[in-house]
Amino acid sequence: MKAIRRFTVRTVLPESIAPLGKLAGNLRWSWHLPTTRLFEDIDPAAWEASNRDPVAFLGSVTRERLQQLAANEKLVARIQELGADLDSYLTEPRWYQSLGADAPRSIAYFSPEYGISAVLPQYSGGLGILAGDHLKAASDLGVPLVGVGLLYQAGYFMQSLSRDAWQQETYPVLDPDGLPLTLLREEDGTPARVVLPLPNGRQLIAHIWRADVGRVPLLLLDSNLPGNDEAARTVTDRLYGGGGDQRLQQELLLGMGGVKALRIFQRLTGAPAPEVFHTNEGHAGFLGIERIRELMDSASEAPMSWEEALTAGRASTVFTTHTPVPAGIDRFERAQIEHFFNAGLAPSVPTDKVLALGAENYEGGDPAKFNMAVMGLRLAQRANGVSKLHGEVSRGMFSGLWPGFDTREVPITSVTNGVHVPSWVDPLIADFARENFGAESVLDQRWARVYDVADEKIWALRRSMRSNLVDDVRARLRSSWKKRGAADAELAWTDTVLDPDVLTIGFARRVPTYKRLTLMLRDPARLKALLLHPEHPIQLVVAGKSHPADEQGKRMIQDMVRFTDDPEVRHRIVFLPNYDIAMARILFPGCDVWLNNPLRPLEACGTSGMKAAINGGLNLSVLDGWWDEMYDGDNGWSIPTANNGASADERDDIEAAALYDLLENQVAPRFYGSVTAAAAGSAGPSEPSHDGIPHQWIAMIKHTMATLGPAVSAERMLQDYVGHLYQPAWRAGRDATEDRYALARRTAAWRTRIQGGWPAVQVEHVDSLGVSEDPQIGDALTVNAYVALGNLDPSDVAVEVAYGRAAGDDELSDVTLAELRVAENLGSGRYLFTGDTRIEHSGSFGYTVRVLPRHATLASSAELGLVVNA
Repeated sequence: MKAIRRFTVRTVLPESIAPLGKLAGNLRWSWHLPTTRLFEDIDPAAWEASNRDPVAFLGSVTRERLQQLAANEKLVARIQELGADLDSYLTEPRWYQSLGADAPRSIAYFSPEYGISAVLPQYSGGLGILAGDHLKAASDLGVPLVGVGLLYQAGYFMQSLSRDAWQQETYPVLDPDGLPLTLLREEDGTPARVVLPLPNGRQLIAHIWRADVGRVPLLLLDSNLPGNDEAARTVTDRLYGGGGDQRLQQELLLGMGGVKALRIFQRLTGAPAPEVFHTNEGHAGFLGIERIRELMDSASEAPMSWEEALTAGRASTVFTTHTPVPAGIDRFERAQIEHFFNAGLAPSVPTDKVLALGAENYEGGDPAKFNMAVMGLRLAQRANGVSKLHGEVSRGMFSGLWPGFDTREVPITSVTNGVHVPSWVDPLIADFARENFGAESVLDQRWARVYDVADEKIWALRRSMRSNLVDDVRARLRSSWKKRGAADAELAWTDTVLDPDVLTIGFARRVPTYKRLTLMLRDPARLKALLLHPEHPIQLVVAGKSHPADEQGKRMIQDMVRFTDDPEVRHRIVFLPNYDIAMARILFPGCDVWLNNPLRPLEACGTSGMKAAINGGLNLSVLDGWWDEMYDGDNGWSIPTANNGASADERDDIEAAALYDLLENQVAPRFYGSVTAAAAGSAGPSEPSHDGIPHQWIAMIKHTMATLGPAVSAERMLQDYVGHLYQPAWRAGRDATEDRYALARRTAAWRTRIQGGWPAVQVEHVDSLGVSEDPQIGDALTVNAYVALGNLDPSDVAVEVAYGRAAGDDELSDVTLAELRVAENLGSGRYLFTGDTRIEHSGSFGYTVRVLPRHATLASSAELGLVVNA
């Protein structure tokens, strides 16, 4: 029988233990060990049965049991203490408050997915996990962030395997009332609503759910409402589940609807208006259009023109790109965008201006497409990639938006991702650190005292975490095989899978082709030999999901699983389906080595290896993403890349062979304490162990934890965002809005004048004085540039001489820039600019002259994409 009506019955807690409700409702419990241990200690069996979900756990406790808990004085005291601790955490000044008034009062952070806890499955992979860690670190540091996203009815899919090892997807529907969420309501108790007009007279209505991530409120929009038609109800049905119009409507709801939700949240709670808007990847880019609409429709201020509103909005917007390949960017047909905006999404905003923001009007672009990342870049005055290498890749990938500039000048900086340490460090590590030097977090300087801890203690700790992983793998593998149709009588072998004393290597991530899940299978016989080595065996734990539409990724998983099914090696290599946060929190600490072998440079950052590092794991990775800048030769190994122009197959053969060689000759022997100095390679000298403890391996662990731990933390990442992007964006936005947007209006007028007059700007002639026939280092060089500015003024521009080493094709390197000054007004809009430079190196020397716009509000000289080169 099926129920005709359903409702959720809330647990009513006795007053003495009432803080349990607050502790369960705030997602801080997901990284606060004392709170999770409290729930576990109340009823270990019920805690496990609830899948470690405090809301579900409290819902399973009977009223009789609650009364018993309320009568337990020691437990009541513990609950009251943790409740008071949460209150203090939510209100006390933290790092951000030390900045005083020189920082924004509120920052809006938009992301299509958030990986905060397994009980709130609103994530698919690295982007979501990064967004979740961003919010958690903001909470710990006191950064006044407000998150904005969508509430997906089924989240991301759950993965299982068929008997023939093919990925299967299921989409369990989530009940928001059973999640750590509260519905945002109007003062009369009715649910607050966001409404977007759709074509053909339809509407998209969304409710706003609030999750509390420590100090950070996260607003999630939900379209699964009776007031919507069936198509509108399914807009938020699945994360990345749809395409075409559904995907576009998700992004319109996230961006434009998200800004509307923020305004409702401000009105109902009295929260300050965000002074900085952070667009995490292009999916949320339409937030900029909604902000422009607000300014153009403003009734309290004089309505602004398109250019004025765009200038004001850009000043306080930050855009982060996470993809290193054009194929990873959302693109829509221009006609789709036009169709939806003509339905009245932003009536005062000219549709042709919106289309221009996403236009691929550059060499190699498709004029029929609307590019979300391109729009994101044009709507933000500040942009960044997510590692130093990814910053370089992004500057190259988007250089077409800034023609005439060197790639290095493209205004995209980088902030390297980090991981939220309390979320990902194993409880055994936290307990160990507290006992040995009174510091749970690798962020604490006392962690450097790890060098003083006896190697035996480190080795025992690592074995404990490895053993926990082995136990977990056996249970998960048995469950997986039963779902594949195996009988209990066939599964006795799963009880002996893996060995807690064998070198354990982890590989877990999404499975797009560039991450090369199956590179390790390139030579199956070689891999088998490594797995079954009589003295230095290895074992592998592999996990990952392929996008449901990615047939090639699914085939890679099938190839991997078929290899792991081989009875000869299945005790040494396993594939675990349904990789998620819960699995990851056991997998990262339990692996001795974290393997990553993407195609360089297609890994924007990657954070899984960071999570391994904070637990004492060593990385074995291609020099890509974060590893490219943080590998130092003593915290792991770098897999050489084929840089000889090899074909794709040859490249994979070369890099797989290099991986096998590293495992066989360096990694495994060092783990077993038998690597010799000659074979030690880049990780430094070593010697055979005589006491069963691999001291050189443990030296690498200590070095990793003491030096790499702080560098890969999300706290470091947030401090970088605050200092390098949030504060400058806030200052620019503050200046733009002062005195009824006076500066924004003046700047917009200046930009319009510059763009209109720029075609007339020309470098007519350049000459130089002071260079002899035999120039020497130290000689002075006077450069004269005759420049036509048309109707522009010399104060509108910067005229620069760029000089440095000149290659055979006249390309300059080691470039130095020096500004030329106005020496003479030649009439008719022509000017002589002059300046001195000095020859400071021997060899080929060259120079050129260029003209760029100059204005105090520009964050970069390349910002307008305008330059005239001699």
